Amino acid sequence: MTDVLVTERLTLRLLELSDAEAIEALAGDKRVADTTLNIPHPYPKGSATPFIRARQEAAARGDGYSFAVTLTEGKVFLGVVGLHVSKAHNMAELAYWMGSPYWSRGYCTEAASRVVQFAFDELQVNRVFAAAMTRNPASYKVMEKIGMQLEGTLRQHIRKGEVYEDLRYYGVLRSDTLS
Repeated sequence: MTDVLVTERLTLRLLELSDAEAIEALAGDKRVADTTLNIPHPYPKGSATPFIRARQEAAARGDGYSFAVTLTEGKVFLGVVGLHVSKAHNMAELAYWMGSPYWSRGYCTEAASRVVQFAFDELQVNRVFAAAMTRNPASYKVMEKIGMQLEGTLRQHIRKGEVYEDLRYYGVLRSDTLS
């Protein structure tokens, strides 16, 4: 399996323990946590290390892959794009976040597209899906740009803090990419 994925501007590599400080700094931004399903605010000091270890263990089992998104030139850490793999159903859930200084530059779209390609080409999954809060159009626009189709909205599907959030679900099938 390829541990490093490359795009025009980016290098994506599996998370390393040395990424903990950058994760805590970028994910600690309230704007990042606000519309991200699984990032708490405030981001607990020291919690990036166990997160990275858990994602490394998932990769070793083939259950998931979390890639550090870095600029190829300068190696600046931008965010994380990952997959949670369901072997039983031969599919993967795509999830991502970028640090706010790197928003609106196309980095997330570029990285997410490459990770979906990895899911189909190397993991041989049949389906990749993703979800975004309805109040986060920037996130679901990434999904649309990489060829995912809106599959539906689940009303008050999760609770973020004390607020119930609607989620838009998108998906793409291997057969969609073959045409």
